Amino acid sequence: MKWSIPADVRRARLQRGRAGERGFGVAGRGERIADWADGRVGLHRLARSNMRKIFPDHWSFMLGEICLYSFVVIILTGVYLTLFFKPSMVEVVYDGSYVPLNGQKVSEAFDSTMHISFDVRGGLLIRQIHHWAALIFIAAMFVHMMRVFFTGAFRKPREVNWLFGFGLLFLGMLDGFFGYSLPDDLLSGTGIRFIEGVILSVPVVGTYIQMFLFGGEFPGTDIIPRFYSLHVLLVPGVMLGLLVAHLILVFFHKHTQFAGPGRTERNVVGMPLLPVYAAKAGGFFFLVFGVTAAVAAIATINPIWAFGPYRPDQVSTGAQPDWYMGFAEGLIRVMPGWEINAWGHTLALGVLIPFLLFPTILGLIAVYPFVEAWITKDRRERHLLDRPRNAPVRTALGAAWISLYLVTLIGGGNDLFATRFHLSLNAMTWTVRTGFFMVPVLVFEITRRWCLGLQRRDRDLVLHGRETGRIKKLPHGEYVEVHEPLPAERLHTLTAHEQPEPLTGGRSLRARLSRAYFGEGGQVAKATPEDRESLTAGGGGH
Repeated sequence: MKWSIPADVRRARLQRGRAGERGFGVAGRGERIADWADGRVGLHRLARSNMRKIFPDHWSFMLGEICLYSFVVIILTGVYLTLFFKPSMVEVVYDGSYVPLNGQKVSEAFDSTMHISFDVRGGLLIRQIHHWAALIFIAAMFVHMMRVFFTGAFRKPREVNWLFGFGLLFLGMLDGFFGYSLPDDLLSGTGIRFIEGVILSVPVVGTYIQMFLFGGEFPGTDIIPRFYSLHVLLVPGVMLGLLVAHLILVFFHKHTQFAGPGRTERNVVGMPLLPVYAAKAGGFFFLVFGVTAAVAAIATINPIWAFGPYRPDQVSTGAQPDWYMGFAEGLIRVMPGWEINAWGHTLALGVLIPFLLFPTILGLIAVYPFVEAWITKDRRERHLLDRPRNAPVRTALGAAWISLYLVTLIGGGNDLFATRFHLSLNAMTWTVRTGFFMVPVLVFEITRRWCLGLQRRDRDLVLHGRETGRIKKLPHGEYVEVHEPLPAERLHTLTAHEQPEPLTGGRSLRARLSRAYFGEGGQVAKATPEDRESLTAGGGGH
């Protein structure tokens, strides 16, 4: 068998030989090392096929980059903090730089956190950057997933990547809770006590889970070391694996893009990875890092010296978790204290029902892509994004979900709202209870009608053109406003979306949902070339 040498390889060897003849010996050795490495790991071939990958040039795609860069900041600052933090609940006497707490019995976890904050050079700044980066990371993931949801970027073939993103969001929230529990201060200890009560509400196995997690009665001596292992090793490791898988699928499936001239389901219009996008991404990373550092330097977060060490017989006034866990606390705060007593056992529905609602509300977003695919029966690969107005029911469902999240978030801070605005706490609780059922319905209907109104406006723009503000008098005395035709690019954007036909006939659940999505109440028929021609022929255009 004869092996043929590819033409590009022959040309490269010839160029290297000529370079060696001209005396560039060092470059030749470098190229030989590169050839040796490429022959064993294939880096050159891999880079050659991916370094010119195209990325769409739209601001909304930077939301995912904020997630990635804030995660990098979390890892970098977290590594620094682990060098000084002691995950132990052994009691010691505090004797540090913060005089008001001198002589107090504290845990080693609290003592080492105080040492980081007051005695380690730059420790407080790094601690605050770490905490603020975690908040930005989860907020960016939340907004990024909403962008993907409202534009339909989760459709085939990206359903699995959507689940990876949801897993990152859920694990980020969980790891954030573990992280702010580690200092063992009064605020974080109150949060751990809250979780312990939730676990105890689980029927039959709740007490066993509590004893297994805490290693005995609350608070025990093992919860901080165990949370530390979860926060530093297990959860970040899983998140890193999901993140790598997420990025691999992004490269494999290529990016989605908004409809426009020259953009189809089979191409991507934008900037190449090298050199344009890489330069912009590098600058954007330092921008995210810089903004996070500036916020951390200006705004204090989690001042544990003001809270003091945790004691089981105390609860800090106005205790609030980080924002992403506030809606879980809100569910429990506004839930009536219902209980069922039977056969000598008590079932605390006031805690158990919110505990079950918490993953349910999050899970509704996770399973939505599969529900929509089942309704539409659309099995094609979709790489062009929807404008949110062109999917009124989906957009309304997303807005309703966000409103439900915000209502329960307000419930999580009902005491603060009551004290700051001089309201009755009981009135606040009942307002949130009512809003839990009414606000999502109202937001759904308002958003759906808003989207339909925008669709009608787009239809009028396509048929009549843009209003110029110039008034013209016709020969028979009528005054009309002069309209200008839209540019071809604008016309394409307003008419490129598809409008599926609803399933006709049948009373099955799928048929009803299809009519709700794509019937008269779900979309406005877009303007077609035939509509424009008939309008012009009838004298309806100006």
